[in-house]
Amino acid sequence: MRKKIVAGNWKMNMDLNEGLKFAETLHKHFTENPPAKAEVVICTPYIHLAGAAAVLKKGKVSLGAQNCASEASGAFTGEVSPWMIKSTGAQYVIIGHSERRTYYKEDDRLLNKKTALAINTGLKVIFCCGEVKEERENNTHFVVVRRQLEEGLFTLQPGELDSVVIAYEPVWAIGTGLTASPEQAQEMHKFIRDLIREKYGKESADRMPILYGGSCKPSNAAEIFSKPDVDGGLIGGAALKKEDFVAIVEAAL
Repeated sequence: MRKKIVAGNWKMNMDLNEGLKFAETLHKHFTENPPAKAEVVICTPYIHLAGAAAVLKKGKVSLGAQNCASEASGAFTGEVSPWMIKSTGAQYVIIGHSERRTYYKEDDRLLNKKTALAINTGLKVIFCCGEVKEERENNTHFVVVRRQLEEGLFTLQPGELDSVVIAYEPVWAIGTGLTASPEQAQEMHKFIRDLIREKYGKESADRMPILYGGSCKPSNAAEIFSKPDVDGGLIGGAALKKEDFVAIVEAAL
């Protein structure tokens, strides 16, 4: 049985004190109410990582960053390498989020380089893929997702793929209040799993957790997570509220 994962992406929210206090709140809750069948991850801004790692140590919540550099070290002012992220105690990094693709023009080639470097550093990668509204409307969403995976991810060796979690995020549903229907989510998740099966075989496809990201909230999480190829969620806005995030985690159990 594949592991269920619910990852909260805090995006650019909360100052240092607010973030560490919220991490402590989640640590306390999930220590007292351990999620038996789901791994809980919080992906924070860089400034929170070291402090949050200390808060979450030996607890039930894993820690990730929201991005990383494509180089290991050097004269790259303002960048943070996967090695630096791992040194804080974090275990995960998000790569290819639609906001990085859209606002910062990160393409599949760059994301491929980041992914390989992060895995070689010992981090687990949450690799995001998904289509914009126009691509969904003109029926090229499968073509887009195939390209993103083939160019951004499928150069990995089979053993390296075990360090990857895929997150499908219909870009038209992020922060818009729109949500892919459970049927739409399942259709794309199955398509992604079939692509992995074609490239890496049945065992790799069966092991791969595929998360849904796109206005997932307590009111729709259980129905989306009930689909056979949906293995949890990458949660944005709802991850900033304890009650909402806890309810979504419980929907994955």
